Amino acid sequence: MSSGTDLKRRVAREAATLLYFGAEKEYKQAKLRAAEALGTHFLSSNLAVALELEKVAEENEGEARKTRLIQMRKEALEVMQLLSRFCPVLIGSVWRGTIKRGSDIDIAIYTDTPEQVATVLKAGGVKIAKTQWTTVNKKGTTIESLHIHAQTTAKHCLEITVRAADEAGKKRRCETFGDELRGLNIHQLEKVLATHPTQQFIPQ
Repeated sequence: MSSGTDLKRRVAREAATLLYFGAEKEYKQAKLRAAEALGTHFLSSNLAVALELEKVAEENEGEARKTRLIQMRKEALEVMQLLSRFCPVLIGSVWRGTIKRGSDIDIAIYTDTPEQVATVLKAGGVKIAKTQWTTVNKKGTTIESLHIHAQTTAKHCLEITVRAADEAGKKRRCETFGDELRGLNIHQLEKVLATHPTQQFIPQ
């Protein structure tokens, strides 16, 4: 193994450790800090860091992590069924199967009437903590989305991203893993829970 390859692997491991224990929140900063600590200019890819982060989480949490993943996927399904009219898709680490302590449940929904979402959630007994509009500029296009922060009955954090109806089905690339952000719709999540509830969706 070349020294450069070995250093990149060590940077990935160090960056993953920083991210896991909350010393850094962003991949870029974690990689820079890791490289500085190891006295190198080599930087790992986000994918390499993500795969190391998966190992660190598994080493620290073991079987309890799989149990929590199944529970979080079941909770996600309940919320998605509640929001079925808005084409919900499970995304993030609960979709990927790469949760760690503190991970939340991320669900994307699509509608041109975002004000209805809070009403549906409250009627279903979901407690909303806060709502927040964000604006992102991609390739010269401004995209607005509403972020609803809530909590499940088992006290897991829940973030629902409300996007415009015409955003549904558009392909998105994952900045961490480098693949397409597919996620799981209700039917797909039901199938995963029935056949392989701890299945991971990460590039091999």
